Parts: sequence; structure tokens; C-alpha cells
Amino acid sequence: MTRLNLALIALLALPGALSAAPCGNSGAGFEAWKTAFADQARQAGVGPAGLQALAQAQYASRTISADRNQKSFKYSLAKFMQVRGSDTIVAQGRKRKAANPDFYAALERQYGVPAGVLLAIHGMETGFGGFMGDSPVVSAIVTLAYDCRRSDFFQPHAIGALKLVDRGSITGGTLGAKHGELGHTQFLPGNALTYGVDATGDGRVDFYNLTDAMASTANFLRQKGWRPGLGYQEGEPNFAVIQQWNAATVYQQAIALMAAKIDA
Repeated sequence: MTRLNLALIALLALPGALSAAPCGNSGAGFEAWKTAFADQARQAGVGPAGLQALAQAQYASRTISADRNQKSFKYSLAKFMQVRGSDTIVAQGRKRKAANPDFYAALERQYGVPAGVLLAIHGMETGFGGFMGDSPVVSAIVTLAYDCRRSDFFQPHAIGALKLVDRGSITGGTLGAKHGELGHTQFLPGNALTYGVDATGDGRVDFYNLTDAMASTANFLRQKGWRPGLGYQEGEPNFAVIQQWNAATVYQQAIALMAAKIDA
């Protein structure tokens, strides 16, 4: 038997080896891809509710447009902070910390993350919950998983979103950001699944509930290596953990600077 035949037999023996549909750069192949991706999702442990949400997902053209036209992360730090309204975030962050000091102190005791960092992220991501997005999370993240540009990165997050549907944390209609981020601090679904905390004790992790969202954010940072009591400015130990939240250097720098001002 030839090596080629042996290779084909080995390939056919792999679960779902030939079921993966190719990625695409338009909506033309989206429905066929979803059918194939459903097999992957099933193998990954996604249940009936998640699979139904996948079947109902729509190709999110606004998400693709946003993904192709990201500009703010190319700004200088000064321009980025101006565009994102850093002075307002700092002012509002201070007010929020002063209005609820016990809440933020309890989070710092448990996770080691100062209030300023959590509030800077909250302010940067959604204006302290003022706008948490207008795009269906499942459709957005599934579209990005299908799209050829970063399919490998987004496919685990698509599986995460479907599992969140199974768990009741979101539904197929839950709204979030155009890249599928959800809740007060805009978790990517795979991270939400892994690091989500039910801080209210109601049996459900709800990223649209402030208590759950902030505890989940603190837990993410702690699990990524946050070292309580150490600095988080550029060059200090915890700055590397802020980098785990967002890969853009100007974002990381802005969070560190705003956090320090909030906690001052």
C-alpha cells in the first residue's frame, strides 16, 4: 500500500477530519461553514441551546467592516487618550470608587487588583456600562470564526460563546461589541467562559451585572499573573498582565496611566 493511501486512511480515521468547511471572506459560504462548525462544536461539548444559537447566527457584515477598519490603536498615546476621553474616565472613576469604596476594597482583598485598574478598564471599554454594544454576540463571534483573517484566533471564542448560551450566561440575541465582546468590561467569550465569576451567588455568571463583571475582570487579571502590591506602570511587574487584557500598546499604557490617577 502506498504512503499516499496510508495517509488518506489515517486522515479519514480522524473524527471530523473532513468536516471542516473552508473559511471565507464574504457571506457566501457562511451557512455551509456553520453546518460543518456545528460538528466541531458538538465534539467540544456544546449542547442543544448553543447549537441552536449557532444555527440561528447571521453573517455580521458590520463586524467584518469594523475588523477591517480599526484605526484608534495606531494613534500616539496622547491622541489615543484624547480620543478615548481619558480625563472623563479618570474623573468618573474617582467618583465611582468614592461612592462604593467597600466593593472595590473587597475585590482588591480577594484578587489583589487595585480599584483604579478595574475602573480604568470599565471606563475604557463601555463608559462604565453606558454602552455595552449593539451587535448580537453570537453572530459577531461566529462570523469572525468563519472569516479567513483570524479564524484560528476566534474559533475557540465562538465555542466559548456557544457554551455560555448553554450555561445561561447569554442568549443568541444578547448584544455586545462588534467583535463579540460582552458585558461591562467586554470579555471575549472564551475568556468569559474561563474566568467568569458568580460574585452575586445567584448561580449564574452575568457579565451585564456589575458585581459579576468586575469580579470576573479582577479574576482574569489575577489568573494571568497579577502580583498584589506590585506596580503596574510600564516596566513594572504587573504591566505585563495588563498586556494580557488587550494587545495594543497604547491601550495598555492608557489603562496604567488612568488607573494611577484614579487611585491617587
